[in-house]
Amino acid sequence: MGERGDGRAPIELRHIHKSFGGVRVLEDVSLRLSSGEVLGLLGDNGAGKSTLIKIITGVHRPDGGTILFDGKEVRGLNVDKARALGVEAVYQERALAEQLSLWRNIFMGRPITRPLGFLDVREMRRITSELMGESMGFTSAALTPETRVTGLSGGERQGLAIVRALHFEADIIILDEPTMGLSLKETDKLVHFVKGIRTAGKSSIFIDHNIFHVYSVADRIVVLDRGRIAGDFPTTRYSLEELTEIMREVAATGSFKPERHRATEAASEADGAEGAS
Repeated sequence: MGERGDGRAPIELRHIHKSFGGVRVLEDVSLRLSSGEVLGLLGDNGAGKSTLIKIITGVHRPDGGTILFDGKEVRGLNVDKARALGVEAVYQERALAEQLSLWRNIFMGRPITRPLGFLDVREMRRITSELMGESMGFTSAALTPETRVTGLSGGERQGLAIVRALHFEADIIILDEPTMGLSLKETDKLVHFVKGIRTAGKSSIFIDHNIFHVYSVADRIVVLDRGRIAGDFPTTRYSLEELTEIMREVAATGSFKPERHRATEAASEADGAEGAS
């Protein structure tokens, strides 16, 4: 696997196991995220994606295995510790307060205060205005820091959540099914925001069911199936068509056999050459 960015790994999971009530949800999962990398995490319902993300964000603790941040093992990871280590999650519901203004959403839970503890509203509005123009691409005069989130489209809301994470120096931004309910146009807008994560030198895990949404922006795609990693595929090495076929194979058999894939490719090439002769 090639490295991106400065070659460091903001997070690495080694041999992670997790069970609930005797049901094994994750089994021997090892995963490494490089600096400046967008990693696509794909799998059907029940594959273990949500559990894996909750372990990274400190919601669940693994039953076994090791979690490392910047090469150092971290024990007793919880939500507060994960956030302090630079992990931010953007969930399907986007965790935004729809009736509040953009600036209040940006600084929710982390307000800027003056020396005596009063809120510095002017500064928070100023920063929000800058973020709107430079990072979110909001150029309409109708949108101001006082605009309520209810006035934003689905893609713009996702962008707001991503920009908020970047502003607070998140090192790892996790996107949980971010295209859910978005139109094609809004999905394109979201992809633009995800590319901005890479441009900022940060890392991202992009979780989705749909490979078409992930492929255009991911550096690698990891397929999770029934609690195990079925394969790790750099997008520079595999075409969208190949990965789509691999996903079908994993869904049908629970595993991916590279030798079987190569044999199928060779047979197809032979058939093509025979037809051309």
